[in-house]
Amino acid sequence: MSADALRDAARELAETADAIRTASVHATAALTGTAPMARRRPGLKAQRALLRAVTNPRGLGAPAGGPLGTLGAKLGGALRAESLAVRVLTTSLRLRIAAVTLSHPELDADPLLRRLNDAVDAGREIEAARALVALVRDRGAARALTALAPVFGEILALRALRDRSPLNDRTAWLIATGTATATADPLTGLSNRAVAALDVGTGAARRTVLAPDERLAADGSLLGFLGNIGVLGPTGRVAIQAVRGPDGVERYVVQVPGMRLGRPDDASPADLLGAFSATVRASGPYSRALGRAVADCVPDGAEIAVIGHSAGGAAALSLAQDAAFCARWTVTHLVAVGSPVDFKHPADPRTWVASITNQHDLIPTLDGQGAGNCFDLHPDWYVVDYTDPSHVFPQCHSIEHYTRDLAENLPAARDAVDARLSPFRGPVTRTHVYQLYDSDGGVTRRVATAHGPVELPVRCDDGYAVTAYFAVAAAGLPDGAVTVGGRAVVAVHVAEHRRGTLGRFGEASVGVVVRAHGLGTCVLASVQSAGLAHAVATEVFGQPATPGDVRAGGGARWTRAEVDADGPVLTLAGALGPGVPVVGRAHTVCALKDGTVVPSYVEERGPRRAHPAPGLRLTVGPSDHRLARHLRELGLDGARPVFCVVARAHRSLRSVPG
Repeated sequence: MSADALRDAARELAETADAIRTASVHATAALTGTAPMARRRPGLKAQRALLRAVTNPRGLGAPAGGPLGTLGAKLGGALRAESLAVRVLTTSLRLRIAAVTLSHPELDADPLLRRLNDAVDAGREIEAARALVALVRDRGAARALTALAPVFGEILALRALRDRSPLNDRTAWLIATGTATATADPLTGLSNRAVAALDVGTGAARRTVLAPDERLAADGSLLGFLGNIGVLGPTGRVAIQAVRGPDGVERYVVQVPGMRLGRPDDASPADLLGAFSATVRASGPYSRALGRAVADCVPDGAEIAVIGHSAGGAAALSLAQDAAFCARWTVTHLVAVGSPVDFKHPADPRTWVASITNQHDLIPTLDGQGAGNCFDLHPDWYVVDYTDPSHVFPQCHSIEHYTRDLAENLPAARDAVDARLSPFRGPVTRTHVYQLYDSDGGVTRRVATAHGPVELPVRCDDGYAVTAYFAVAAAGLPDGAVTVGGRAVVAVHVAEHRRGTLGRFGEASVGVVVRAHGLGTCVLASVQSAGLAHAVATEVFGQPATPGDVRAGGGARWTRAEVDADGPVLTLAGALGPGVPVVGRAHTVCALKDGTVVPSYVEERGPRRAHPAPGLRLTVGPSDHRLARHLRELGLDGARPVFCVVARAHRSLRSVPG
């Protein structure tokens, strides 16, 4: 049987499995009362018959899919009644692997790969783990991933269907049926969207200049644009070039590299978290930052082509999905190279899209679809899905490798894309390069203080922070104070910054939670433990601050923070109790300076946990310091917080408008 025939059979089986799953779930919903009565009554008898058929061990098996279907599948499995839908779907996946093996015979000839595939297929999890360890030991991680790449998605889906965890079942169905981006990690079941939600920011772009040895192409062509992406490198920069086409019209080409190397979550939207977010979300800081760059230099109504590599291609298609963006500019062409874009769709149906992927490149499979995909997800796209003799991952993912393949091994594909890009073939008349940021807080600028210049945003790269929230009487507090049950919310914040823009320093403050561009904090008093930090707090952020000694630290179950300024000011210490992980947030901190409100913007980063009703106690010292006086006036001496948030690896950005 040919590869095409095998893929057709796999597609039909997957569609059949999906239909069986849908029918069984509807039947279960009808009998359990979760379906509307109007839909239950007419076909109730038929639905009962169908439910008996799909749950009887001698019939079709157990239902699958959805919460009730998953429960039914587990109960059916205990009775040795395997779901027919799962049985059909696993057969579909095995056919897909067989189809890929026809064009990649090394998958069957290699005994280690065959051992792994057989163990996953049979649901022998321990044997599959041993086979994977043996493969990595023999080949190394890079070559093991390279070997598995063409059937990586199918193997993960098979394993998810065969294991006993219900958390990854939906992901397995999405991979196998080609209906949407994988919603969770197929190994652990961890939600992809929950991880992507950590990527926050409005997106920002700042013009920058190239280094003297960085030269971009002077004429428009596919290889020239890809070469430009290689020159920019994974640095969080993009280039926008104005090109005079053959008809004399000036058009614009946006060139977007892939993931920036370095910290998984830094100020760049092209970091690891941003790359992940660009794959699974329709919009994120990366695509919004791209939009800011375009708005800075491209006139309204202009025609735009976007060329993106890896996560840059995913972000480019996310931008093209934005109907407001496409209403302001015309995205005529979009080329994604080595990008996971199978489930993205441009808002303008006239946008011509090309997707170019190497079958041994794992990155395009991050949305759940790889070489074994038997579905024609984009019949209107120009899709190049190829393999080459030199395909070791991650080298085969590099923009240089793709550029070389298009130049030497894929002349037909190169010429076809170049022909469609003919309106953008011509001399480059202007070039603009932008550094992208998660938010405006990431755009740097220098301000003067009494202790010397400082660069904004003020950045903390590592530290410890605890913020305790108390309920107090609302009388006499600033306008806009947030009240709960007639009582205002006051935040006591203590942090020790171990590394960052201002070096090592500590800070402590008391503030009232107010409504300011969402929820923010109005600082009443603060202490800063370093001269430069004190100057920035008072002169840049407008806070009422005095010098002092601030210490904060703790473990997984306890915390202790102390503030001294001409004597003990406060101690916040005790057991944290149970906690839950929470997402860092962007919020406003404001202060009154000479009768004027001075706002600043803080973007929290790094893992943190919220502890409801912790066993902490705030003790106010005998000091006459302003911070101690405010705490006593608020009645917080000896008080316990309603809840607290602790960041043991605290990172943040803080800036001011302008």
